[in-house]
Amino acid sequence: MFISIRNDSEEAGFEAGKKAASLIRQAIISKGNATIILATGSSQFETLNQLSGEQGIDWSKVSMFHLDEYIDLPVSHKAGFRKYLKERFIEKVGPLKSVNLINGEADPQEECQRLGRLISETTVDVALVGIGENGHLAFNDPPADFETENAYLVVKLDEQCRQQQVNEGWFDSMEEVPTHAISMSVKQIMLSKHIVATVPGIRKAKAVKNTLERPVSNNYPASILQNHPDCYLFLDKASASLLKER
Repeated sequence: MFISIRNDSEEAGFEAGKKAASLIRQAIISKGNATIILATGSSQFETLNQLSGEQGIDWSKVSMFHLDEYIDLPVSHKAGFRKYLKERFIEKVGPLKSVNLINGEADPQEECQRLGRLISETTVDVALVGIGENGHLAFNDPPADFETENAYLVVKLDEQCRQQQVNEGWFDSMEEVPTHAISMSVKQIMLSKHIVATVPGIRKAKAVKNTLERPVSNNYPASILQNHPDCYLFLDKASASLLKER
């Protein structure tokens, strides 16, 4: 795993966005197209801002999936990840080859099956991910399911995960945060050729420490990244503050 510790979230996001752009360009050069997975949330602001502004990427050759979406949250809600991605990425880069967003207002099981069929037809070149305060990858809260072969699954969100959404300002209270979501599975994320993780902020420091210094365990879902052959982790000084000296 490549680990970069930058001064602040802006620097970390800048470097992550540049790395993701480079990997996407390489995929297009080598096979004529690229498939990417995008994460959302406040940790991805700078990364997606940098990526969407990168030059030399033919976005018409790029297919996009995303990691997760709340169940029964309207597409217009400020916390919705479809809205987030449309405003912060899709509308900025122009027409993509395909956009595969999770419809949290559809039947959850049917939506998981639909997306599973679509992603099974391609190889993911670059996955952009974050790590939750509870160590989750996508919405795979601990103890995460490391075994399911399904590409997407319905998950129940734990209290720490839901509180994080309030702390970040996406919801005004815990009562407003949905209890369930559709999430890409851990195994599906790990099938990506390259993973670029951006994890800034002091609130992520314990999760970062567990990710890097604990043995791989579904109690620390992001620790599975230790097993990925090509993972790039971009931290800032705050999120790296609990790590042993590197």
